[in-house]
Amino acid sequence: MTPTASLTSLTAAQVHARLAELTVIDVRTPGEYASGHLPGAHNIPLDHLDSALPALEAAAGRGDLLLVCASGTRSTQARERLARHGITAADLTGGTNGWIQLGHDVLRPAGARAVWAMERQVRLAAGSLVLAGLLTGRRRPAARWLAAGVAGGLVFSALTDTCGMAKVLAKLPHNRPRAADLDATLAALSG
Repeated sequence: MTPTASLTSLTAAQVHARLAELTVIDVRTPGEYASGHLPGAHNIPLDHLDSALPALEAAAGRGDLLLVCASGTRSTQARERLARHGITAADLTGGTNGWIQLGHDVLRPAGARAVWAMERQVRLAAGSLVLAGLLTGRRRPAARWLAAGVAGGLVFSALTDTCGMAKVLAKLPHNRPRAADLDATLAALSG
């Protein structure tokens, strides 16, 4: 099979065939990771990727890296960020959602508290803010600007394939990695 150095994305079938030879990095939040991840995957949230560069470079020196998220968007961003630092990696087309749809197994740590996927968290927050702006706007018309601002943010998000709200939500305590967990992951990748 062709090494990931010449690929940017791998399909679920390609990954399933090569899973034992890949170092899998899941760039979702710890809560999303706990809700189900590829066997053997290490969790390094996207917003911690820069601090993990030395460990990822060491892991890439020993074999092929595969970056994974829920749908493929964040893992593509991670792959592009690593490429700017000279680290070659591939991402999983369709992410864990596509992996699960094809019937492949995911692991869920025993006793881990699963958190909603980031996309679902964004939909809840955006919908709640729009609804609050519209309802409050019945008595205070200026509050409708909240709904307009969220709508504008969603349009911008779609056009740029980025999500500012997801970046803010990722900073909430339930979406943050525990320092000990991240340190253990980085040590395992470095060694």
